[in-house]
Amino acid sequence: MNDPEALPSLAQRVQAHLQCLYPAEDIDALATRCLEVFGVAPDAPTPGPHRNNWGPGTAMLITYGDSVRRDGEAPLQTLTQFCRAHFAGMISTVHVLPFFPYSSDDGFAVMDYTTVNPSLGQWEDLTELSRSFQVMTDLVINHCSSRSLWFENYKAGRDPGKRYFVEVSPDEDLSDVVRPRTSPLLRAVETVGGERHVWCTFSHDQVDLDFANPDVLLEFLGIIKLYMDRGMRWFRLDAVAFLWKTIGTPCINLPETHEVIRLIRLLVEHRDPDAVIITETNIPNQENLTYFGNANEAHMIYNFSLPPLLLHAMLSGNAQHLKHWLMTMPPAQQGTAYLNFIASHDGIGLRPVEGLLTDDERDRMIETLVQSGARITARTGASGEVRPYEINISLWNAMARTETSGENDGLQFARFICAHAIMMALEGMPAFYIHSLLATENDEARVEHTSQNRSINRHVWDADELDKLLESDTHHRDVFKALRRLLAIRTRQGAFHPNATQYTLHLGDGLFAFWRQSIDRRQSIFAIHNISGQAQVFNLSELNLIVTDQWKDLVSGESFEDRMKPVTLEPYQFIWLSNRD
Repeated sequence: MNDPEALPSLAQRVQAHLQCLYPAEDIDALATRCLEVFGVAPDAPTPGPHRNNWGPGTAMLITYGDSVRRDGEAPLQTLTQFCRAHFAGMISTVHVLPFFPYSSDDGFAVMDYTTVNPSLGQWEDLTELSRSFQVMTDLVINHCSSRSLWFENYKAGRDPGKRYFVEVSPDEDLSDVVRPRTSPLLRAVETVGGERHVWCTFSHDQVDLDFANPDVLLEFLGIIKLYMDRGMRWFRLDAVAFLWKTIGTPCINLPETHEVIRLIRLLVEHRDPDAVIITETNIPNQENLTYFGNANEAHMIYNFSLPPLLLHAMLSGNAQHLKHWLMTMPPAQQGTAYLNFIASHDGIGLRPVEGLLTDDERDRMIETLVQSGARITARTGASGEVRPYEINISLWNAMARTETSGENDGLQFARFICAHAIMMALEGMPAFYIHSLLATENDEARVEHTSQNRSINRHVWDADELDKLLESDTHHRDVFKALRRLLAIRTRQGAFHPNATQYTLHLGDGLFAFWRQSIDRRQSIFAIHNISGQAQVFNLSELNLIVTDQWKDLVSGESFEDRMKPVTLEPYQFIWLSNRD
């Protein structure tokens, strides 16, 4: 099968996926429609396997289109100017959160997938941003707004839309369905055919789409083509784990869901080999890992266990669980990678640490964060119990205190930077939420205005005010400057390639340490981080440094000549010890 001519054609591979999804359909005709809608020839050449569409300098910014605004200017234009001024050469990809017309959930209840929200700008603004950075767009694929044209057509019995949504009788036994929310799963709606009940995984304004209807798949293939025509090459499949529904199952992570992702990946990479698919699956770690497939599903998966585990380590001063988790994480195959983040537009999910933290450890962390202003969102468990699902807080406020310290221990800045240093050094690509880069505080006023817990970390900055803060003596400036410096260091290190080798080191529970080695094996970096509020000591002899190499801390510039010397790291201090600059 190494002979390219012996491989199945693209059309044949598309047919194989469709046969799994729609066995009752005319598969040849449906495959032809898929290829036509996507604009790919049925004999398009197959890109080489296991291609890394990233390198050491790959890093992501996560932001709303209007996180930074200026009067009289389209927010997307302001964002482009801000990114070019501050991130050229350090950020490669900008994830612009949903920029479409929407009815709720800050963009994730999409009314029209084909237009840009006029309050943000227009398509040309996003195309302009894509000239300087890769742009990642959300593909809100599980659901759409109840105010969308599709749903209006569904109620009226018209196309497109009349068969686009999941109808379920309220008499069905849905007790096995996994829920991320406590709201009722079904919503009653009046249609031309009488009252119907539609499936709403997240809210009654976000109505789930029915991918068992191939017309829904075709709609989204056309939408992806539109985005690629506009210059976008990175796609985040939002809430994709819930995509396929089969009554009598948990309706999460179903085989058909994985099949849809494989089909989208196949088509996207044949249209552009540099395109990247990222799945957003906020679920327990072992389930999340399945979305790599065999390097034929997601190019990247969100490392959802990292934010709560890292936060727990920083607040407890104990890296035991973080180290244990790291040791169990399989290295990503070439052509796949982890997307590492510690904050985002959403809160800090707790499902990914089920089985990793005890309930008592989780609850102590929650109690500490509540003292720093956190709001807690719940979900309904399989047996009907209400469990904490998500912590909503700005990352800056989350680092204000530990489980044993008061709020003003003087170490908030050091904790904050140390946490980001860990994220930057780990295997995978780092992704920075804009409000973490800016050390934005809890936005209590926005929560009061929207009545949504997640609004606490979705502040909107005035661009001119922000410029002044970043130029004056503020924690915003200090954090921004420190993180930019670390990011600039990181981008030059082959050992920080997202797919470089990684091994966990055991230097005590107060130190979180690991070894990275570049793909060509020329560079090694020992990344050692004190995650506690007390000084920690280790010996260089524990690191097995190559004696013929010169070792230097990339952060401080200090050289380490005496291989038997004990090293003391002050609270939250870290070193990146490298044999190459």
